[in-house]
Amino acid sequence: MFNKSRILLLSLFFSVPAYAAGPLITDDTGTQGKGKYQIELNYAAGVTKTDSGQELSTTLSRGIVDNVDVVVGLPYNWNPFTEEGRPIAIQQGISDMSVEIKWRFLDTSKENGVSLALKPGITLPTGNAKKGLGNGEISEGVMFIATKEWQHGAFHCNIGYTNTAYSLEEDSEALRSSLWHASIATEINMMKNLRSVADIGIDTDTVKASNTHPVYIIGGVIYSVNEHLDLDIGFKGGLNNTAPQATFLSGMTIKF
Repeated sequence: MFNKSRILLLSLFFSVPAYAAGPLITDDTGTQGKGKYQIELNYAAGVTKTDSGQELSTTLSRGIVDNVDVVVGLPYNWNPFTEEGRPIAIQQGISDMSVEIKWRFLDTSKENGVSLALKPGITLPTGNAKKGLGNGEISEGVMFIATKEWQHGAFHCNIGYTNTAYSLEEDSEALRSSLWHASIATEINMMKNLRSVADIGIDTDTVKASNTHPVYIIGGVIYSVNEHLDLDIGFKGGLNNTAPQATFLSGMTIKF
């Protein structure tokens, strides 16, 4: 039962190392600009007894040139392990660090609002795999990102692949190494400083024994306090029985 709970938590937190504008999972093609920085603090908490893990992720982006960012993310997790529905232990600590490069290779936004980007990256085994806080090996992946902007908002599409390695033999036997992600999201400008957002996507189920891949949906809002600070809040729901059923999302983004 310990390993089963651990697998479910890995599926929730480690399947897609992408860092989008909270509360969205789907990323956009935007970059910071040469020499500029962005810090994102995002909090996620499962609100059901079966999915009650928590994660606080910190992501730092720096613009190398106008259309290329380096993005470094480090999550901190609280993972409850259950047996027959009862909590038997809580593991907490840093998880695996991600290092990514976002390259916006096509930008026709001034003409028709379309831009395209690639985001390759790796995860480094900074978390303790034996405690369920990471995979214990270097993994690599890439995300294709498309954004369409219009007067009242934007539309985003992501397709990604991750080749995941595991240091523990039981994980290698039970979990898939080839993981896919596909999602779409939209942003609607409701007021000058307020956007409503929605996101829907599907991920490969990490558990080899399952052929039902998790599907999620997110709804939320982003409030821009000023040009340097955004606050966001949202809710993520599972659309099938392999996805976490209810997750609360909140965060803040600081640009400088």
